[in-house]
Amino acid sequence: MTQTQIRGLGYLRVQTRDIDRWRELTVDALGFAEGSGPDPDGLYLRMDERRTRLVVLPGDSDRVLSVGWEVRDQFALAAVGRAVEASGTAVKPLGREEADDRGVEEGIVFDDPAGVPVEVFFAPILDHSPVRTGFGQRFVTGGQGMGHIVLPTTRPEETVAFYTEVLGFLPRGAMRVGDRSSDAPPRRVRFMGVNERHHSLAVCGAPHGEAPGLVHLMVEVDSLDAVGRALDNVGKQGFSLSSTLGRHTNDKMVSFYVRAPGGWDLEYGYDGMRVDEAHYTAEEITADSYWGHDWSGSEPLAAFTPPGTAT
Repeated sequence: MTQTQIRGLGYLRVQTRDIDRWRELTVDALGFAEGSGPDPDGLYLRMDERRTRLVVLPGDSDRVLSVGWEVRDQFALAAVGRAVEASGTAVKPLGREEADDRGVEEGIVFDDPAGVPVEVFFAPILDHSPVRTGFGQRFVTGGQGMGHIVLPTTRPEETVAFYTEVLGFLPRGAMRVGDRSSDAPPRRVRFMGVNERHHSLAVCGAPHGEAPGLVHLMVEVDSLDAVGRALDNVGKQGFSLSSTLGRHTNDKMVSFYVRAPGGWDLEYGYDGMRVDEAHYTAEEITADSYWGHDWSGSEPLAAFTPPGTAT
């Protein structure tokens, strides 16, 4: 296993057929700060001093456009590029206009085994104006990155191997899914980290490789009250709650999940644990949560719905 150059989840760019509903969810209900970017019709969401963390662009389908992972500098970026090319995966540099569009100095792009467009970058462009969040809350970012994402894949073993053996993500435990009495090989959701956040990435098996290419994005705030206000707001705004409030067993996050336009979820949480890598050992959890996180009212996720049948 290689030592990782990746420092954290830097940004997420998605496409949607309903930009207005996305603004109601992220700005009005969840309290993201709205910024600006090159597409006048796009939604550029701030969480901190970065120009943008979550970018939502209008289009004719709902899908992930790119997942941006941050490295320290141009030397780390070059090292990642060499490792990815050595694995047999094609790497392209971001063009000048593309880098300006992302708000970074330089970056590279390639696809992971799940087909997700991955971008690795350094030197994000900062916006030093006040971050005016909806509840006066602060998002937990900094050394822990933007949050975490969960990716679906029809090739889970290859996808996990790519992130750990090529990009150097660190295993942070797993959860076994399915029938334990079956003779079939066990299936697991794998969690991986690159910093003190318990996991910046999780990978789970999925029945198809079609859009949107996401299960959920997690963002963390600095108070339970901000989570509670957001929970009230999503109900008032008529958004579907995928999961009630609960506390996870692995990262200890107190959170709820709300369905975003496009068939995937946003997890909004507080009080996630920090991992001391000097003492951490991988573990297998046997329950998703200590309490709460009732999924019984959840609509089917697009990643687990056969293409052509999603609502």
